[in-house]
Order: sequence, then structure tokens, then C-alpha cells
Amino acid sequence: MNFERLFSPFSIRGIEFRNRIFSSGHQTLLAEGALPTEAMVAYHEARARGGAGLIVTEATAVHETAYFNAALPTGYLDACIPGFRNIARAVHKHDCRIIGQLFHPGSEVSGIQEDGSRPVAWGPSTRHQERYLVNVRPMPRALIEEVIEGYAATAARLIEAEFDGVEVLASHGYLPAQFLNPRTNQRDDSYGGPLENRLRFLTEIHDAVRRKVGEDKIVGLRVSADEKTHSGLAEEEVIDAMEALDQAERFDYFNVTLGSSNTTGGAAHIVPGMAVETGYVAPFAATLKQRTSRAIMVVGRINQPQEGEKILAADQADMIGMTRAQICDPEIANKSRGGRLEDIRACIACNQACIGHYAVEAPISCIQHPETGRELEYGKRVAAASPRRVMVVGGGPGGMKAAAVAAERGHNVTLYEKALRLGGQALLAQMLPGREEFGGIVTNLEREMELAGVDVQVGAEITADLVRAEGPDVVIIATGATSFMPKIEGRDDAHVVDAWQVIKNEVNCGGRVVIADWRGDWIGLGLAEKLVREGRHVRLCTIANAAGVNVQYYVRDPWIGELSRLGVEFTPYARLYGADGDTVYFQHATTDEPLECPDTDTLVVSYGHQSVTDLSDGLADWDREVHSIGDALSPRTAEEAVLDGLKVGSSI
Repeated sequence: MNFERLFSPFSIRGIEFRNRIFSSGHQTLLAEGALPTEAMVAYHEARARGGAGLIVTEATAVHETAYFNAALPTGYLDACIPGFRNIARAVHKHDCRIIGQLFHPGSEVSGIQEDGSRPVAWGPSTRHQERYLVNVRPMPRALIEEVIEGYAATAARLIEAEFDGVEVLASHGYLPAQFLNPRTNQRDDSYGGPLENRLRFLTEIHDAVRRKVGEDKIVGLRVSADEKTHSGLAEEEVIDAMEALDQAERFDYFNVTLGSSNTTGGAAHIVPGMAVETGYVAPFAATLKQRTSRAIMVVGRINQPQEGEKILAADQADMIGMTRAQICDPEIANKSRGGRLEDIRACIACNQACIGHYAVEAPISCIQHPETGRELEYGKRVAAASPRRVMVVGGGPGGMKAAAVAAERGHNVTLYEKALRLGGQALLAQMLPGREEFGGIVTNLEREMELAGVDVQVGAEITADLVRAEGPDVVIIATGATSFMPKIEGRDDAHVVDAWQVIKNEVNCGGRVVIADWRGDWIGLGLAEKLVREGRHVRLCTIANAAGVNVQYYVRDPWIGELSRLGVEFTPYARLYGADGDTVYFQHATTDEPLECPDTDTLVVSYGHQSVTDLSDGLADWDREVHSIGDALSPRTAEEAVLDGLKVGSSI
């Protein structure tokens, strides 16, 4: 497949993009002191070098009231210009265009200020923001005018920093959308009421920005074609607004997405997880393309070039947003253009280290490609000073990454896996409903090893004696973990099984099941979905304060909504104590008072893992270099395993 359309040039306002692939604005948390950093430069340059046609940088605050979190870059001070100029020059060096995103969250205030206090949540009208639980203060007219000028002044700074244009962020229920939405805008002045008035804030932003940046720069608009929530803008309302902007020849393009930050249901579309169909926003973009004359960009789970080519062939959009695809594989454009489709490291939409890192205030990364966000340290492989014989024991994600990196650096690497298939626990993850795509991490890492020249031996059980006899220079132990079963009072009188047995269909569960969940992760939720879809009554009892606390919220929230719809019952703060023939007993985690689940046929225990340490124990006194990584070091997740593999593979 030659991707003729995907790699055809495209122009907006006389500025040409070398192809139709772009990276949409997304917060990296690589800023420091609210200013761009060298790490941010390296991050964007990696994607420009990788072949993207356009990069839209992350949301940039246009006014001091535009506080979202401490890592949001500041665009309303001249101090931002040198850092943004460094990014622009690094991107332009690779024949890639760059557009800066202008942002005011309005009432969508998620963060706490550096002094620990909460910022004021400004908006068009008084209301209660549902998701972040804030009270909205109506903007006085003077502040509206000041913020509009802030958009224009920030745009001027980005153009001074040598950007090709700017994009007004009006999607996901942020401030311009709040003015547009009649349910959040109850004003009775010239900014409220009929559509013309509710559009005024956005049109005045456009006009002020255009005056500042001139006629030769791009001014685009990011918009949710449907906010997908009861209180949000519906598709027809958005179409009416975009038609009005189009007829007035305002904005050069519409960058189309879905969802709203205002509710958990709407927010699930901001970064849709693997349960959502790929390319699902394209039909919404197509409608705007049919109804307006603006250039149309589209995003939304487009993780392979075939999907992008399909959207272009159907004339649903003019440019294709492949944002997480490029977080996972910065070289996806170059690989696609070169016909190296098997080499693409496809995004699996797990959301764990990209938007998941944002949720825990850590810099962006990827569980499959931890080099992302760490380009300054790991962006370029450094050849080993001298090749060494490396034995990797364990073929899960951590072992595979360690082997690939070490071999790529010039070491002689052999990986041994006890099972007949590579993948470790990732093979379990893909067996649960809606998690099938997780198996992509195995395919992708297998390809990395193949390209690096790793010798892979499956069905090979390695002991300490065998290691000593083989005599490698370095041993990397990636033997993983086994399922942990805690002591359960009365277990012999009850039907008790562990999570792995259920996932692998090795046991039969009764009609009424209780899941004891200690991890608060995808296993508990996945087990609940599997069992309830099999027709069983399911109660998920977790030691945490809520189910799925360790699952990224754009994945967790819609998942729990679906489980609730299916009838799963949730009990938080539940510490497993014991069981008998028909009842499971818990203690409340804060009061130690008893919690009982009567009428239970089967107890499924999902209480975490324990490291397999036989090999590391057996080599404790060996005088050669030994490293334990992943769950063999400490039971965690695939993210830590792959990162451990990168670090060890880079250091030996």
C-alpha cells in the first residue's frame, strides 16, 4: 500500500504541509516553571524527524486566569518566546510545520495552584461544574475583553517565536465552548442568548488574533463536533455554529474531535481507550466537511496509516491526527512512507503512560516506547563500548525490551522463555473482554527483537546451574511473577479460585460470584466484565476506595459505567477475611467492621502477584553481572517492566 493520499501535500493559507499526518495538541508535562524546556524541544523534534507534516503544540495559557495545572505552558508572558522559538526551529529543521494552541479552560479547572489553593473557575454564567466539582464565577465584561486580548497577544508571541500559525482550543467544553453552549451560557448581555451572541466571544477572539498575526499565518479552531454529554453541545448545534463561522470566513480550518471535560461521560472521548472503535470521529468530521468550506482535520483513535488513508479516500477529512500513534512510534510516518508497515509499533490505546502520566502529574511517555518523553536520555541508542554475551531469562514485555535494546547496541543477546509463547502476563490481559488489543505489545516487541537480531529460545527453562555453565557476561532476569493467594479463613469450605485461573478458563465459576480485588486495576474490572457477560451475578469488592483506582480515568470511568449497566455491584473498602460454603466475609478497611456477601457460589481472588525469584536467589553469590527487572524485581505493571528493560538494556 503506497498511501498516496496520506503522503500528498496539503496547503492552508499558502502554507504547505508535506503530508496529511499531524500530531494534535496534548499536554506533555515537560514544561518547567510554565515555560518550554529542552525536553519539550526534543519531544517534538522526534516526531518532526519521524515524518509528521504538522505538529500542534500543547495548550498554552492566554491569560493569568487560564490556570489548568502547574505544568501548563504560559503564553501571556514574553518569557515564553525563546523556548517556543527553540521548538519551532527544531521542528522546521525537519521540513515540518508547527502551530501553537491557544487555551483558556474557563470552568474546567482541574489543578491546585503551587501554594495549594484552588484557582477561581471563571465562565460565562454561574453553575456547578460536575466533573471537577467547582463553582463557576461569571466573567465580568472587562475580564472578557482582557481574555480576548490575551488570546491575541499570546498568538503574537507564538508568531514571533516563528510558528506557522495558531489554533484556538474551543473543544471539550473549554471556555469558548462554554460561551457557545446555551446550557452553560445564561448571560443576558451581548455574549448570551441567540447563536449570534453566543458566538461573539469566539468571533472576537478570531478577529483579534487575525489582526495580530496578519493574513499570511494560519488561524485554526479545534472543536468538539458533539460533546457527547447531557449538558454539552449536540452535533446540530455545533454544525450551526461552524456554518456561521464558515460563512463569515472565520478560521482557516476546523480540527474535529468529540467529547467534553465537563462530565465523566463526555470526558471519555478526550482520549478514547481501546474499547472504542478506531477512526470513530471521522463521520462527524465528514459532516462538517460537507456543510462548510473550511479545511477539516480529524483525530480519534487513528493508530495505523491504513485508517488514515481510508478516511482521506472517503473525503471525510483533509488531515489526519495520529497523536498517540506518534507517542508510541515517533517514526510511524517515515515507516509508512517507506513501506515498513511491519515495523510500526502500533498504539494499543491503553492510556497508561500518555494521558495516564498527565493524571499523576508526570511527564508523558508510553508503556511500549518509554523513550517517549525521555528523548534527551534515551532518544538515541549509544553503541556498546565492547560487545558482551547477554542472557535474558523471561520473554514478557520487560525481557523483550531489554533484549532488543541491548542487541541494538551491539551486544550478543539470547532470550530464553519457559513457555512456548512470548508475552508473559500480556497474554492474559488480551484474553479479557475489550482488552484484546493489549496483545499488540507482544507483537510489537517481538518485531523490535527481530530487527535487533536477538536469538530467541522458547520452551527453555533456565536454572542457576545452567546459567553458570553457559557463562554469559550479563544475565537479565525477567521471570515475572505468579498469582498470589492470601490466607483465607475457611477456604477449604468454599469454592475459591484465583484470577489467572478464571482468565484462562481453567475453572468453572458458579452463578453468583464475588471478586476480591486488592489491586484496583484492569484485572478486577476485566474479571467482572467477563463473568457478568457470561450470565453470572457479580459483586466486585475492592480494598481501595473505589473500583479501578489504578486504571487511567478515561478508560476506567466508561468501563465502570458499562459494568454498572450490566448489573455488577461494587463494594469499596473491603478487606478479604474469610469464606464458607455460601458467604464471603470482608472487613471494612477503615473501621474493621464486618462486611458480608451471602449467597455466594464462587470467590475469585485477585490479590496481586509475587515475584519469581528462584533464579536471582540461585545467582546471589555469582561474581558476574546480574539484573532483575519487571515483576521479577517487584510486581508492578507492563509499564515498569518495559522501562526497566530500556534502562538495563541501555546501561550494560
